[in-house]
Amino acid sequence: MTERLPYLTETPGGGASGQFAVSSDLISELLTSMRLRGVRYRRVHAGPRFGLHFEAKPGRAYFHFLAVGSAVLRAEDGTVHELSAGNAVFMPHGESHQLLSGPDIPARGIDSFDAVTLSNAVCDVNACPSVDPNPSAIFFNGYMEFDLGGMQGISQLMPDVMLVDAGGKRYPGLMPILTSMRREVCAARVGFAGILARLAEVAAAMIVRGWVECGCDNTSGLVAALRDPRLACAILALHRQPGHHWTVAELAAECNVSRSVFADRFQTTIGMPPLRYATELRMLLADQWLAQDTLPIQSVAQRLGYTSQAAFSRAFKRVTGQPPGASRDTPHSKATKMSSHLAG
Repeated sequence: MTERLPYLTETPGGGASGQFAVSSDLISELLTSMRLRGVRYRRVHAGPRFGLHFEAKPGRAYFHFLAVGSAVLRAEDGTVHELSAGNAVFMPHGESHQLLSGPDIPARGIDSFDAVTLSNAVCDVNACPSVDPNPSAIFFNGYMEFDLGGMQGISQLMPDVMLVDAGGKRYPGLMPILTSMRREVCAARVGFAGILARLAEVAAAMIVRGWVECGCDNTSGLVAALRDPRLACAILALHRQPGHHWTVAELAAECNVSRSVFADRFQTTIGMPPLRYATELRMLLADQWLAQDTLPIQSVAQRLGYTSQAAFSRAFKRVTGQPPGASRDTPHSKATKMSSHLAG
C-alpha cells in the first residue's frame, strides 16, 4: 500500500525506508489538549550577589525569564547552566533548583522574601540589599499548571531543563515574545503584571511546540510510534476517541496495514499490545478528569464508553490498583506513573 498517511511527512532523502517526521497537523493535534496556565509569578529584582532557591513543585512546570543581567541556574542534579539577558528557561517537571549570581553563592528560599502583590497571580520581590539598592539582575519567573491531556506521556520525555536562546532555530518565533516581556518587565507600565503572565504562558507553549517539532530530541517509545507510518494514525485515533472500544483490526485499518504487521510493530515500538495501551490511556485520562477536573465518576465512565459505573470502577482498579475515588487524594503520583509507562 502506498497511500501517504496524512499526519506524516517524509524527511529529505527518506524514500520508502527513510525517516519520517511528525507533521505540523499531528503536532497541532498533540498540543490541542495542552493546558498551560500560570499559578504564581514573581518579578524579582536582585543585587550584584544573590542566591534564590525554588522548591520542587510536583505536577507543575517552572518558567524563568532573565530580562537584565546574568545568572547561573543550578539544577537538582548539580548541573549548572549559564544565563544571560534575554534567555528563558522552561522546566516541565517542576524540579527544585537555584538561580545564583555565581556557582558558589548560598541560596535562600524564594518564598522567604517579602513580596508586594501586583495582581491575582503576580507579585514583586525586591532581593536587593539595602547597601546596593539598584538591581543587577531582573527576573520574571513562576510556576504553571502543565498538562498535555492524553498525550501527557510526551511531557515525561522532556529534559528537566529547557534553556532557550531565542535566536536559535528551534524557536524562530519566540524572539518577539521575549522582547515584549523584557519591555514590560523593565518599564512596569499600567497593567504590566497581567500582560507578563499571558506572555509567559505563550512563551512556554512555544517552547513545548519547538521541542515537539524538532523530533522530541529523538526520544523513543511513544514519539517513535508517532514517527512510524505504520503506527501514527492509530495512536492519533486512540487519543482522539478514547471512549471507542477499538479492536486491533480497526486500528490496523487506520494505518492501512495488516493486522499482524500492526500488532507486531506496536508491541516492538511501544512495549505493550495495542489494546493494553488503549486501556491504560483511558485510565490515565480518567485519573486526570477525576483528580484535576473533579468530574463525577459516572460522567467519566460515560466519556470513556463504559456501560456502567461499576464496569468502569473495576477496570480502573485493575489498572491502577485503587478505586476511582482515590484519584482525588493522590492525583499527581498515579498520573505520572501511568503517563511514564505510556511514554515507553
